[in-house]
Amino acid sequence: MREFLRRWQGVLLAAIGVIATLWLAATNRLGFYIHPRYFLFTVIMAVIAVVFVVAAFAVIPVLRRRRADAAGDGSDDLGHHDHDDHDHDDHGHDHHGHDAAAAGPAASARRRLGTVAGIAIVAGTAVALLVLPPATLTTATAENRELNAAAVGPDSAAPDLVGGDTSSFTVKDWALILRQNPDPADFADPISVTGFVLPSPDDEDVFYVARFTVTCCAVDAQPVGVPVHLPGWQDRFAADDWVTAEGRLDVDPAGGPSPVLVPETVEPTEQPEQPYVF
Repeated sequence: MREFLRRWQGVLLAAIGVIATLWLAATNRLGFYIHPRYFLFTVIMAVIAVVFVVAAFAVIPVLRRRRADAAGDGSDDLGHHDHDDHDHDDHGHDHHGHDAAAAGPAASARRRLGTVAGIAIVAGTAVALLVLPPATLTTATAENRELNAAAVGPDSAAPDLVGGDTSSFTVKDWALILRQNPDPADFADPISVTGFVLPSPDDEDVFYVARFTVTCCAVDAQPVGVPVHLPGWQDRFAADDWVTAEGRLDVDPAGGPSPVLVPETVEPTEQPEQPYVF
């Protein structure tokens, strides 16, 4: 097993990664990890990687046999060395034998540890990428990143409310509007937002209907959300529950600087097929 892992561990890890990537693409879950604009590029690179993995399985054994044959040819020459070149005095022979005996158990333990570590790496990678279901980012990530930071970037622009079809607005759109135009008088019509429950760090009567916006991949994902004023919401929902909230944007009853959604209904819903917004 140790020799097998030494030869094939890198190839096995690459194969697992390629299979996972193609499986995510085939099941429409690649968007859990990267922006849709990179789907085609990622799939093409994965297919190229398949060619290299297959080539590795074909070429590596051939190279190993050639090295073994070359080593065997070289060993024949060693038999012609004068026997006197290998003579050692008794003290030196005993000394080397003692060192080998002492180092034997330690070296064997290191080899066993290396084998176990190699098996654990390959097995853990296979379980993480091929067995466990793909998971989206949660409040644990959102709490460690600035909320609505993506709504104030240089490329952020709120959609036009005048004559616009607000039914198509996402959580990101409403977060942009709230950051750039906080006058509740501009929000006469009811709105609807869908996202996961993200508790407010400042007001126990408020939670955010939040989602992650992704620029490149999940590593750079930033949470965006619309604040919902609903006293006692903790009795109905838990963090990370997906909900659809409908109501009107109004002045924050707690005196906050931005409007909040005062809901007429807040209903649980299923996580959408694409949980992120772009």
